[in-house]
Amino acid sequence: MDTRRRTRIFGAVLLILVGAWLLLIQIFPDLRIFDMLNFSWPWIIIGVGILLFILGLAGGVPGMSVPAAIVAGIGGILYYQNETGDWTSWTYLWTLIPGFVGVGTIVSGLLGDNTRKSIMDGLTSVFISAILFIIFASWWGDMDILGPYWPVLIILFGVWILIRGLIRPRKSIE
Repeated sequence: MDTRRRTRIFGAVLLILVGAWLLLIQIFPDLRIFDMLNFSWPWIIIGVGILLFILGLAGGVPGMSVPAAIVAGIGGILYYQNETGDWTSWTYLWTLIPGFVGVGTIVSGLLGDNTRKSIMDGLTSVFISAILFIIFASWWGDMDILGPYWPVLIILFGVWILIRGLIRPRKSIE
């Protein structure tokens, strides 16, 4: 069975199951587990991320891990902000998005081809995201990890990029 057909079948079965569950909730209101679980709207976004991941797995498209990680990660940020009311935290929490890309790239590499390169690229993205998060959270957020010395991270990041550029020769395109 080809990938496209498998994805359609999986999507159809998923729609049937979701529809059946929603119908059961209409008939038997006691089955509303979301009412018991402090369900809030960011969970919908996290659920969409999980759904993207499941569709990618079912369709044999491991690259779907990247958008799934981004959407679920942003849902996690929104969940934190919704629960705490700390909406101004977006000034530094956006720096986590490259990390979500990195996590998705790592998962994609583990599920698909070119595993070593995907893991290295994903770890690099997570590392860059962590550096940006610490810098921006120290500057605009309540995190005071480095105190007044947070610009040292910018210097170290520049040194790291410089060393990588000098040590790793680029492949020439011919």
